Amino acid sequence: MRHSTMPPLFVGIDYHKNQLQVCLLDRQGRVLANRSVANDWCEVAALARRVGHVNRVAIEACPGASDLAEQLTELAGWHVELAHAGYVAKLKGSPDKTDWGDARLLGDLTRVGYLPKVWLAPRWVRQLRGLVRYRQQQVNASRNEKLRIGALLRELRIQQPLFRRWTKGWLAWLESEAVQQMPQASQWILRRHLRKLRWLDQEIKQVRKQLQAYTRDDELTQRLQCESGIGEVTSWVLRAEVGQFDRFNSGQSLSRFCGLTPRNASSGSRQADGGLIKAGNGLLRATLIEMAHRLARHDQRWRAFKMRLKARGKAGSVIAAAIANRYMRGLYHRMQMPVLDLDGPAL
Repeated sequence: MRHSTMPPLFVGIDYHKNQLQVCLLDRQGRVLANRSVANDWCEVAALARRVGHVNRVAIEACPGASDLAEQLTELAGWHVELAHAGYVAKLKGSPDKTDWGDARLLGDLTRVGYLPKVWLAPRWVRQLRGLVRYRQQQVNASRNEKLRIGALLRELRIQQPLFRRWTKGWLAWLESEAVQQMPQASQWILRRHLRKLRWLDQEIKQVRKQLQAYTRDDELTQRLQCESGIGEVTSWVLRAEVGQFDRFNSGQSLSRFCGLTPRNASSGSRQADGGLIKAGNGLLRATLIEMAHRLARHDQRWRAFKMRLKARGKAGSVIAAAIANRYMRGLYHRMQMPVLDLDGPAL
């Protein structure tokens, strides 16, 4: 059959670890095929070639879906869209939910142009995300170890020195004097916590070196680090989670993606503010809120903005969110210059 006479296909793929449910629809929404194949892009391409030529493909965003989407884009030459998992989960809320129906729903949504899409990040950005999130996991683990050590000291009612905790002097006191005041079992537990804490500190240093090497030749990361209030860690988080600033239509949409815009909770004649929107990446938002606190302390412009809001009775958390919101809107415009080497250096 000649390519020009084959029907255009709209493909929905329900992703699973070992298999894919592939639904092929024509322009009128008729199901031409809906079957399970191995989790291999070649299997999907072979099935589609027997039925028609592919117009668009929809895959629900989940672990592994981005890699499959990249293969179908680069190797099969298809136009692939990732579907927002949260929105699609609500659409799939049927008492008769099946893989067959899920794949058909995805195909139908992309056919009519209603698919809630998310950005398909390049492989280099996805690898950076892995490094950034691994670093944060180790930071969280280190914090938890410190909390457990603090709880142990409180449980045993050991009086701590007045100087700042977790400094070299405080740690020296902990390993020399504090441990002598503990029962034998608690001494053993404390030493295990300290050993793990030292390992985590070294691991955080190692992943920091890896991140420095990985982003050394990335132009956008270097430009971010030249901005006021943005250091290495903040630039890595922004580059990993935002990826490209020009994929947003406005600074407002970027700020909303970061979870920094107010949530409207109005109903009828009642007008209410529901705090920040309950969306976005938690690490990204927390990093930007920390950045806002630094700006409020050290940057003259943002310090003045903080004092104006404080005079109006705004809480500190509200002020930090407002600073981060405005800062990201401005950063969007400053980052619009084209960035060379989109795919970045190889890891």
